[in-house]
Amino acid sequence: MQQELKRILLVEDSPHDVELILTALAENNLANEVVVVRDGEEALDYLYRRGLFRLRMEGHPVVILLDLKLPKVDGLEVLAKIKSDSELRRVPVAVLTSSREEQDLIKSYDLGTNAYVVKPVDFHEFVDTIKELGLFWAVVNQPAPGSLPSRRS
Repeated sequence: MQQELKRILLVEDSPHDVELILTALAENNLANEVVVVRDGEEALDYLYRRGLFRLRMEGHPVVILLDLKLPKVDGLEVLAKIKSDSELRRVPVAVLTSSREEQDLIKSYDLGTNAYVVKPVDFHEFVDTIKELGLFWAVVNQPAPGSLPSRRS
């Protein structure tokens, strides 16, 4: 039986940050598929398999890396929707943001985030942080039963 690679959903509107995050994950040889969406609406479309994503493979990502400051639907709204949904609430969400505002931190944890990571300004720190995040959520962490696509041989 071949094991599916665990998908990572990256919700980030900054092309620069997307490039840095993908580079950092690749440098760590994480072969996981990373699905990139650019706003909160696309993130919800992906998770609920609607719109452009209606035909995507079943199953949920192993982790969602979620920026807070997003166009259309902001990250806190996306987080609230995920954590209030019985199908999605077990999917780990790591808020990855430049916001150091205490209210964002408190609100994120109140809504059920699994981690809150402030994006470092320094390039090397940023890369190291992403490597550690990717390794933990995609390799070390044990996902909830039923959260990944099943594969029968």
